[in-house]
Amino acid sequence: MPETVAVPDTRTPSHVLSLQGALNLALDELLAEDEKVLVLGEDVGTLGGVFRVTSGLAASHGAERVFDTPLAESGILGMSIGLSIAGFRPVPEVQFDGFAYPAMNQIVTQLGRMHYRSRGTLPMPVTLRVPSFGGIRAPEHHGESLEAVFAHVPGLKVVSPSDPQQGYTLLKAAVRMNDPVMFMEPKSRYWQKGPVVTEAEGAHDGDSSPSRVDSPWGARVARAGRHLTLVAWGAMVARCLQVAELAAEDGIDVEVVDLRWLKPIDAETLTASVAKTRRAVVVHEAPLTAGLGAEVAQLITQRCFGTLKAPVERVTGFDVPYPSGDLEDEYIPNIDRILFGIQRVLEYKRG
Repeated sequence: MPETVAVPDTRTPSHVLSLQGALNLALDELLAEDEKVLVLGEDVGTLGGVFRVTSGLAASHGAERVFDTPLAESGILGMSIGLSIAGFRPVPEVQFDGFAYPAMNQIVTQLGRMHYRSRGTLPMPVTLRVPSFGGIRAPEHHGESLEAVFAHVPGLKVVSPSDPQQGYTLLKAAVRMNDPVMFMEPKSRYWQKGPVVTEAEGAHDGDSSPSRVDSPWGARVARAGRHLTLVAWGAMVARCLQVAELAAEDGIDVEVVDLRWLKPIDAETLTASVAKTRRAVVVHEAPLTAGLGAEVAQLITQRCFGTLKAPVERVTGFDVPYPSGDLEDEYIPNIDRILFGIQRVLEYKRG
C-alpha cells in the first residue's frame, strides 16, 4: 500500500459527527449509489442495530435492502456469501466481536477462499462489520480483539478506523472492494465526535481527485514527531495521541502512526516513520502472545534493523480471557503503561 503522509487538510468540513454517525452516513450513501449493496444482521433493520449504526436505513432504503436476520452468525455469513455469488454487495453485521466465533467456519473456509477456489470467477465483496475491542464495561464475549485471528486467514483484508473521518472514508472504500473485508469498529469510540469531510464536499471544493491525505489506503501519520514512533489502531490511536501530548511536556517528541489497514500492513509508512525516529512502541488491546503487534514489530525490525536504537516494545492486553468491567482499565493499555513503554525504549542501552 502507498505511504500516507501527514499533511494539513485545508478544507472546511460541514459535518461534526460521532463515529456512529459517520458510519451511518457512509452506509446511507453506499445504499443510495449502488442498488446491489445490502445491509443485514441481527436487529439492523427496525431497531437500527445495538449501537444504532444502521438507524433509519431501512426506512430510507426499504426492508428488502436493510433487513434483520435470525440470531445465527454462521447463517448471516452464509447468507452473505450466497448473496455475493448472486451478484450483490452485502454488508453484514455481527453485534459484538465475540459473536464472530460461531461464524468462523464460514469466514475461514468459504469467505476467505471462494475467490481462490473459483479461480477468480467468484469475487466475495462482503464487508463484515464487527463492533470490536473493549472500553464499554461489557461482559465476556463483548470485548474481544480478533484482528490477529482475521489477519491470519488468507484472502481476508482487515481494517479498523480510529475516528469519524476514518470511519466514513474506510467503510466506503471497504464496501466498494471486490474482496472480503473485516471492518473492526472500536466500540468505545462510537460516540466520540470529530469533523468529517464527505466525498461530495471534497468534489465541491474542487478536490475530485483524492489527495494523499484523503486516500483510504495504507497507514496515516496522525501526529508527526522526531524521537519515537507509537503504532496503534482503533481506539488506541486516541490514547496514543494523549500520551504524545503528555510526553511533549517532558521534551519527548512522539510520532503516532494510525495503522488503519491491519492486513495488508503498510510497511512503507512504518519504515519511513521508524527510520526517522529510530525507536518504536506498538500498542494494542489484544493479548500479547501472537498478537498483531508481533507482526508489526517484525516488519519494523526487518526493515530498520541497522538504524534502531532499541528493540521494538509492545504494550498490549494480557494473556488472559477478557476481564469483567471493573478490571477493564487494568487490562486495556492505559496512559501510564504506554508511558512506561516509551521510557523503556528511550532508556535502553546496548550491553
